[in-house]
Amino acid sequence: MLISLSPPSDWLSITLWVNVKGNLARCHPDFRRLYSDSGEFFPGKPLRSRISGNSGFENTQPTEARMAGMIRSTIILTFFLMGIFSADAKPQVPAGAAPQVRTSNPPELFSAAPATADMESAAQVPVPLTVLVAEALENNPEIQAALQEREAARQRISPAEALDDPVLEAGVINAPLASQPFNRDDMTMKMIGLSQRLPFPGKRALRKDVAAKDAEAIDYGYEETVNRVVRDIKSAYFDLGLTLEMARLVEKNKLVLEEFLHIAEDHYEVGRGNQADVLKAQTQVSRMMDELLQLARERPAIEAELIRALGRNEEAIAAPIPTPPQLQEESLNLESLRENALTQRPQLLALQSLAARNEKALELARKNYYPDFDVRMSYGQRDNMLDNSRRPDMVSLTVAINLPVWHGSKLGPREAESLAMRNQALNLYQAQRNEVIARLRQQVAMAEQSLKSIRLYQTAILPQARLTVESAQAAYRVNRLDFMTLLDNRMTVFNYEISLVTAIAAYNKALAEIDLLIGKSPARKAGSLPTSAESM
Repeated sequence: MLISLSPPSDWLSITLWVNVKGNLARCHPDFRRLYSDSGEFFPGKPLRSRISGNSGFENTQPTEARMAGMIRSTIILTFFLMGIFSADAKPQVPAGAAPQVRTSNPPELFSAAPATADMESAAQVPVPLTVLVAEALENNPEIQAALQEREAARQRISPAEALDDPVLEAGVINAPLASQPFNRDDMTMKMIGLSQRLPFPGKRALRKDVAAKDAEAIDYGYEETVNRVVRDIKSAYFDLGLTLEMARLVEKNKLVLEEFLHIAEDHYEVGRGNQADVLKAQTQVSRMMDELLQLARERPAIEAELIRALGRNEEAIAAPIPTPPQLQEESLNLESLRENALTQRPQLLALQSLAARNEKALELARKNYYPDFDVRMSYGQRDNMLDNSRRPDMVSLTVAINLPVWHGSKLGPREAESLAMRNQALNLYQAQRNEVIARLRQQVAMAEQSLKSIRLYQTAILPQARLTVESAQAAYRVNRLDFMTLLDNRMTVFNYEISLVTAIAAYNKALAEIDLLIGKSPARKAGSLPTSAESM
C-alpha cells in the first residue's frame, strides 16, 4: 500500500498531517533520516513544534508505552486521512480538455534532435577516393583550363597551313585629265584585279607540322595536369585520413591512460603506490591532450588543400571525410616501371613533342631563304573610241617574288633561334628523364620499405607489444610490477600504432607518386582494387 504524505490544503488536514509525519519521524529512524535529508524536518524535531511554537518535544524521550500509543494513533490517523484525501486524489481537469503530460524536456528538443543527428551522421560518412577523383575531373578549374588550352591548340592546326587572304583591287588606269576621259585614250580602262601570295613549296606543310606538334605537346600537358591533380587529391586524402586516424588513436590512448591514472590513484590511496606514479600518469594524459590540439591545428590546412584540389568554391567549407587508412598493396618492378615512365609519362612525351616541334621550326626557318610568290590577275574594260569604233578589253597576269637578301640581320638570327630552341628542348627532355628515373627509384624504395614495416608491425611488433601490456597490467594489479614499466609499455604500443598508420599512409602516398611518374591515368587506375589492411 502506497500512502501519499504530501501536505493538504486546509488547516485541519494540515494539523492531522503534521501529527502523522511527526510521529513517524520520531518512531522510525528511516523516516527521521528521510525528512532530515529532504530539508522538511530537523533530526528529532517535528514540524508541529515549529508551527505552534511549542518546543517541549525537543527534550522529551518517548517511553515504550508512549511509543506504542503513538504508533496506534498514527495508524488510525493514516486510514482517516486516506478517506479524507481520496476525494481530492484526481487532478482537476476542465471539461473537454485533454490531459497534460509532463515531460522532462521541451518538445522542440525532441523534434530537433533527429535532424541534428542526421546532419552529423551525413557529415561523418566517409567518401571513397574514386568519387573525389571523378569530382575533380569535372570541377577542378586547373583541369578545365588545360582542357580549353588543348582545344585552342587543336584549332590552330588548320589555319597554320592556310593561304593568306587574296587581295581584290579595282580602279581606273591611265585616265587623261579631260572631258570624256574613257574614250579619248587607248590606254584608259576600268580595271578589276585579284592577287594571291603562294609560299614556297614545303613551307605550308612545315607550318602545319609546327602547329600540330604544339597541339600534341599541349595535349600531353593536359594529361600531366590531370595526373598531377589526382596525385594532389590522393596525397591530401591520405594525409587527412592519417590525421583522423591518429586523432582516434590518441583519444583511445588517452582513455587508457586515464584508466591507468585511476589505478595509480587507488594504489596511492591504499599505500601501495607513490605520488610519482600519479604525476607521471597525469603528465601522459596531458601530453595526449596536447597531441589532440596539434592534430586539430594540422587538420584545417590539409582540408583546405583537399578542397582546393577538388575545385570546390570558397563557400564549400566542409571537407569530405576519408575512409580509414587502407593498404593498397601493389607489386612493384623497377625495370618495368622505368619502361612505363619513359613511354607513358605525359611530361616526357610533351618534351619530345616540343623537341620535334622545334626541329620543324628549324626547317621552316631554313625555308625562309627561298622566296614566296605573289600571283596577280586583272581585267581591264575600255570604252569605244570617239568615232564609235570598238576597242577590245585587256587582261593582265603578273607574278612577283620577295627577295630574301637580309641574311645577317633577319634570316640568320631566326635560324639560330630555332636551333637553340631545339637543343633546349632536347636537353630539357634528358634532364627530366633523369629526374623521373631518380624519383621513381626513390619512391619504389620508399614504398618497399614502408610495406616491410607495415607487415612487421602487423605480424610481430604490435601483437607482442599488446601482449606485453596485458601481462604488465595483470602483474601491476597484484603489485608485482612497478607503474612506470606498465606506463612505458602502454606508450610503446601507442607509438607502434601511430607508426603503423603512418607507414600505411606513406606507402599509399608513394604509390600515388609512382602513378604520376609512370603516367598512369585515372582511367587505367580504376581497374585496381585496394586491399584492406588488418584491423588495428
